[in-house]
Amino acid sequence: MTEDQAGRILSVHLPGVDGLCAGCRWWWARLSPYPCYQAEWAVRWHARSVTRRFLGGLP
Repeated sequence: MTEDQAGRILSVHLPGVDGLCAGCRWWWARLSPYPCYQAEWAVRWHARSVTRRFLGGLP
């Protein structure tokens, strides 16, 4: 997974007006509260990559 792919997930899985995830509804016709699993995963992945970059590439 790359940072670009995680960014794409975050750009689609946004909160709708009704508080449900717009990306889940659009892609899978599924009513999921926001933040959905995909959005939570992408946020965690992005935070880990930023931390790794800040610490100078340490594992």
